[in-house]
Formats: sequence, C-alpha cells, structure tokens
Amino acid sequence: MTSSQKPQVLSRRIIYESPWVNLYVDHVRFPSGVEVREHHLIDFPRPSVLALVSDSAGRLLMVQVPRYPNGRTEWEFPAGRIDPGETIAAAAAREVLEESGYTTAGHELLYSYNPLNGSSTKVFHVVRCQALEQAGKFDRGEVSAVRWFTQPEIWEMVRSGEMMDGYTLTAFLLSQHLP
Repeated sequence: MTSSQKPQVLSRRIIYESPWVNLYVDHVRFPSGVEVREHHLIDFPRPSVLALVSDSAGRLLMVQVPRYPNGRTEWEFPAGRIDPGETIAAAAAREVLEESGYTTAGHELLYSYNPLNGSSTKVFHVVRCQALEQAGKFDRGEVSAVRWFTQPEIWEMVRSGEMMDGYTLTAFLLSQHLP
C-alpha cells in the first residue's frame, strides 16, 4: 500500500488520554473516497509482549490472574507492556520474572499482530523462551498463582472454554502451528 492509499485523518476529537490508553473520535477519509465522520479509535501508546516459557519437559509456564473487566480469574501466559527503549526480548524476560519469579533465556519472536485492527492500534508480540531457574517470588499484587501445564492440559482448557484470554489462546494456537 502506497502512502496515497492510506486512510487520512481529517480531524481528531480527544475523548480520553493517559499513558496506558487513549480514545479518539476521528474524521477519516479512506482511499476509496468514503469518509467516516466518527471513527472511534482506541490507541495504545506502547506495544505489549507475551512469553511462552517452556521447561525441559516441554511444559508451559502460566500465571493465574484475576481480571476485573470480566470478573474471572484465569490461567494466562506472562504478558505486559513494553517499556520505552526496551527490546521485545528484554520485555518478555522482565514480564516473566515479575509475574512468575523465573529467569529465562533463548528469547525468539514467534509472531507479532494487531488483535483489533479495525478499531485499535494495539500491537502484540509473542515470544518463545526457556525457563532457567526460579530466582525470586512472583508479584502477588498481580498474580494469584504460578504453575506449569502440559500441552494436553492446556488443550483441555481450550476445549472446555475455560481459556478465555484472547492473547493466551492466540499465542498457544500459534505455538502449535509455527516452527
């Protein structure tokens, strides 16, 4: 897509701005000439990363997190925002250490994607890595528990509908089909 084929923002109304998320209402002209006067945009100023951490037995590390928006406590892969100036790999290692207490190595970018590309600027990176050792305690302010899961156990969470976190579900499915 050339620059002349990109949608043009003709004007922007700020609804809300913060360091975490912004909400805008844009007047946009699309390459076809169609104009949308109230295109709602959720802007995330920083990308995020999720870490698929495996051990020598092939199990995957998950953290149990209580989520306010849906009122559920779920098993998820460690994830969070990337700090300014931080690499994707460094952010993955930091998030795993903060949320589980484990150090990691061999960070490899598996995939990057936009989970809501029609209404959001969110960029999400999935990284694979290996656990080294549990060097500390996990953040009890954010995480309820830490546990290793076998792939059949995770597949059972998928089949039963227990796994509802889109980032975790997407990362797990990607890990099953990408070398």
